[in-house]
Amino acid sequence: MTDLDQRYADPDGLAYGPSAGSLADLLERVLDKGVVIAGDIKIDLLDIELLTIRLRLFIASVDTAKKAGIDWWETDPALSSRAARDSLAEENARLRARLDALESSLEDDSADDAVEETSGAAR
Repeated sequence: MTDLDQRYADPDGLAYGPSAGSLADLLERVLDKGVVIAGDIKIDLLDIELLTIRLRLFIASVDTAKKAGIDWWETDPALSSRAARDSLAEENARLRARLDALESSLEDDSADDAVEETSGAAR
């Protein structure tokens, strides 16, 4: 044992530290209740604010976050395959609507041209 180990040893010579059970309990409580860590970083030069960074960190389980109204990972296509499929389906529907509008516009133009040709031939 080193000097450091001997300083933090109980009288029987065994090293002590946090038990695994208490660490697991602590982690479970943090995830169950949630923890918010907030901080601001400001960079000033001669009383002129150049940069401000606001940091907010919320550590919690998924269930606790949902109870708090936080569920952005479900709608972010980069994090959710369902959200990616949904965004592709929405884009596909928009493109189909634009294509239908263009096709109907072309059909209207060709119908107008046909009417003009027949009226010009009748003169």
